Amino acid sequence: MNPVNYLYLAALLFTIGAAGVLIRRNAIVVFMCVELMLNACNLAFVTFSRMHGNLDGQIIAFFTMVVAAAEVVVGLAIIVSVFRARHSASVDDASLMKL
Repeated sequence: MNPVNYLYLAALLFTIGAAGVLIRRNAIVVFMCVELMLNACNLAFVTFSRMHGNLDGQIIAFFTMVVAAAEVVVGLAIIVSVFRARHSASVDDASLMKL
């Protein structure tokens, strides 16, 4: 399979994730779209790494997955705290938590 096809797939996944972040109002859906965008970037990193014959892109993708795992922990904790306080997972309600 041609590596350019993987780049097209990564661009499509990133576009779907970006549209989800911009359009949706539910915090969990926005959070999943951000993860989709990170996975699209990982796919592009691994594809370029494979095209150039080195492991740099795969190492960057690994560290991106580690950062994404930490983001999941912190992001879900924030979403749960907003849901407990406002009984809603809407992004618009998160702005009401300012002091």
